[in-house]
Amino acid sequence: MKTSIEPAIILLVEDNPDHTELIIRTLNDHRIPNRIIHVTDGESALDYLWRRAQFADPATSPQPHIVLLDLQLPRLSGLEVLQEIKTSAETRHIPVVVVTTSSAERDLQAAYQRYANSYLVKPVDFQQFTQMLNDLGDYWLDWNQTLGDRYSVSTS
Repeated sequence: MKTSIEPAIILLVEDNPDHTELIIRTLNDHRIPNRIIHVTDGESALDYLWRRAQFADPATSPQPHIVLLDLQLPRLSGLEVLQEIKTSAETRHIPVVVVTTSSAERDLQAAYQRYANSYLVKPVDFQQFTQMLNDLGDYWLDWNQTLGDRYSVSTS
């Protein structure tokens, strides 16, 4: 569990401004302290994770505790981003939750074949979407134990 001193670092990879606003607002209203880093495309997500370009400084771009990843992204798809995260020794331990509008079986299979930790379909209904995000916050930010909670991960 995250302590009350250290906020959970969330990398939100979402290009839809309405979804972004709802996700950020709901997670910020959650009782668990968090810091949300938002990027709008797949290449920027990898730049953040690999600390490239404007994200080069680890002090301002800390490794996230969790990645919330849309599938339909410009420049590099969510599935491509997921593949990169889960094949790198430096990042494969980070939980990746796919949060998408797609309920297509092929997308679900493709995400789990690339080792997604969870796959959530965004409800159309505002209340249901908000409830899903609250439940996501409870599980992934409060109840779930991660390696980063106990010690830093060594990649050597």
